[in-house]
Amino acid sequence: MNETVTMIKELSDAFGASGFEEDVVALARKYTRDLDLSFKVDHMNNVIMQRPAKEGLPTVMLDAHSDEVSFMIQAIRDNGTMDFLTLGGFDPKTLSASKVLVRTRTGKKVSGIISSKPVHFQTAEDKNSLPAVDKMVIDVGATSKEEAMNVYGIRVGDPAVPAVTMEEKEETGVLLGKAFDCRIGVAVVIEALRRLNKKELDINLVGTLTAQEEVGERGAKAAVGQVGPDLAIMIEGAPADDTFTPDYKIQTGLGRGPMIRHLDVSMIANPRLCNYVIDMAQQAGIPLQEAVRRGGGTNAGVVHLTTGGVPSIVISVPVRYAHSSYCYVSLNDYLQTVDLVVRILTALNEETISRF
Repeated sequence: MNETVTMIKELSDAFGASGFEEDVVALARKYTRDLDLSFKVDHMNNVIMQRPAKEGLPTVMLDAHSDEVSFMIQAIRDNGTMDFLTLGGFDPKTLSASKVLVRTRTGKKVSGIISSKPVHFQTAEDKNSLPAVDKMVIDVGATSKEEAMNVYGIRVGDPAVPAVTMEEKEETGVLLGKAFDCRIGVAVVIEALRRLNKKELDINLVGTLTAQEEVGERGAKAAVGQVGPDLAIMIEGAPADDTFTPDYKIQTGLGRGPMIRHLDVSMIANPRLCNYVIDMAQQAGIPLQEAVRRGGGTNAGVVHLTTGGVPSIVISVPVRYAHSSYCYVSLNDYLQTVDLVVRILTALNEETISRF
């Protein structure tokens, strides 16, 4: 496993429930500690990594969110099982029988499973319906409330995430793990900053890893005012559509290169910036997918509305089965995304940005 894959694995495996992104912050610090930039963490766990700024140059924000779809303990039952809420948009039918890790207030991680009524005790009605989240529990093997609290140390408000360890399919460069929305984006931001370290740019580049995106882009709302960008590039792990969509309509396929999104419910992307990126990808021979989405939303939906309007674009690495416990990404898609982002950042200047 090479250094790139090792970094992605550590980020994927990291505990980073919305509002509890400290482990991801620590990894970002680890992989940027030798770079010529400042590293700031605010009270929301937003990370702001700024290269030495030059007066008069436009500021470009390169962002990915650090949190993952996750859970929070809502109540502990007398039998030791726990009601929970989701932090972000899980599909309930993917949850039952998933292994999870609950993080206690001391930092201990307790393994458990999401369970629902066993098939042996289901009624005919139960068998013909899917259990809702409020009918599921997290079970850490405790037999009483006291045991869950006093032996395992679990309290109401403790976060939990899927318990998944990333693995690489070396034959194809496909990675299987959790939280690629948006840890694969975090990896892109870190790698772009590494490749551009100490290189002369015609912009002031600020990398941000923002918290709590999965619960409403909250970290981005706090971070954008600290950065004050003139242009923003948001990196995402976007849900792939190639396993269920007719060929003519596939817009985010695994192994087909990065994707830009023209439309989602949170933003109409700046068309002039989109055309600029499309042209750059074509000139570099980087395959680029283009998507128009009925749903979805990203930090760009927040950032593009600030300071008189910020030209913004979302560049994504396709993720099969995003917002579930198990996801696939292509290492080649990741590398092509990094290449494209680095080319864009190297080429941008004040005159170019003014045309957007």
